[in-house]
Amino acid sequence: MNHLYNSYKYLYQKIFDINSKIDISFEFFPPKIFNKENNNFLSSIKKLSIFHPNFISITCTPRNSEINYTYQAIKNIPKTLNLNIAPHITYINNINTITKLSKKYWNNGIKSIVALRGDVISKEYNSEVYAFQLVTLLKKIADFDISVAAYPEVHPEAKNANLDLIHLKEKINCGANRAITQFFFDVNKYLKFRDRCISIGINVDIIPGILPIMNFQQLKKFINLTNVYVPSWINNIFNNININNIHINKMIGLVICVDIIQKLCKEGVNKFHFYTLNDFEIVYTLCSILKQNIKIN
Repeated sequence: MNHLYNSYKYLYQKIFDINSKIDISFEFFPPKIFNKENNNFLSSIKKLSIFHPNFISITCTPRNSEINYTYQAIKNIPKTLNLNIAPHITYINNINTITKLSKKYWNNGIKSIVALRGDVISKEYNSEVYAFQLVTLLKKIADFDISVAAYPEVHPEAKNANLDLIHLKEKINCGANRAITQFFFDVNKYLKFRDRCISIGINVDIIPGILPIMNFQQLKKFINLTNVYVPSWINNIFNNININNIHINKMIGLVICVDIIQKLCKEGVNKFHFYTLNDFEIVYTLCSILKQNIKIN
């Protein structure tokens, strides 16, 4: 109980230290079946819409058989919510599929895209493709507002940090409007990355991706696939609590999120992208805590 009390106390101290107004956005993944699961998806988006997000991105997979899940999910989001929806599109898919899909989005009022290379999931997918090529293709099709990915701790497939940064600059030069980073927990790694972006002439927003820790044990398995570093202080916190208590896990996760946001705000950052993992509760709580700081667009 002391851990929980101290977490609440620390949390509200941090909130009072955030003086700037912030813009937020969310990421969801689409349901595969449109029934009760879909209702939860739509309900979560509707509830989070009260926080006036700049956009809500909907993920996709490279599998051609599943590419329609994203489109169907977006079709089911009520237009009355007046949300800026940004579907993910991956360049791993063939060009004809991408062209048809992006035109369909544009013709249905979807003007924003998150452009990604996509994961190579089997030999049938071409690994010798790059996201800047997708940005170029999308800009030829229509004047999309395009977000791309950035990696403060380097993409796992990149040969080195400098080459990874060059690839990001290529995406921006081809017309991308902003970059959204992979999640991170060490603020200094983001700040150094932002400085390096500025030093090579990248002048768009580098929006930090924020992942609330909902289950630390699952997170440890997840980060094995990435280059993301978890600071020792975070490890120490979770090593000293009951990891089976979901509520305490989420409370600590909220504290860590607010701590990261507070530190970034002090460094002039005012835009944040939340990876929800379709967990409405923790992200809603986080935004409720921060609501006095969220801009109404």
